[in-house]
Amino acid sequence: MSHVQHHRKSLLARVRRMAGQVAALESSLQSEQADCTDVLMQASAVRGAAHGLLMALLDEHLQEHVVSPADPVERAAEAQVLVKLLRAYGK
Repeated sequence: MSHVQHHRKSLLARVRRMAGQVAALESSLQSEQADCTDVLMQASAVRGAAHGLLMALLDEHLQEHVVSPADPVERAAEAQVLVKLLRAYGK
């Protein structure tokens, strides 16, 4: 079982919280009385939630694919995959 499937329940809970935060942000932006500070705080909450999800996924990926394999060639290959992911995240 992959680590994503193993932690599916908690990952989906994170995604659902993010969906609620995005919906609240959208609602605020559609409102005629939207306060810019509130909108900024909601956008920041969405960003924080997305970052938290990414960190949870990266942690699981590191443990499963980089730390756990006994074969050093496999670990090196998976480390390169992780480097590519981190570069994409940094863009």
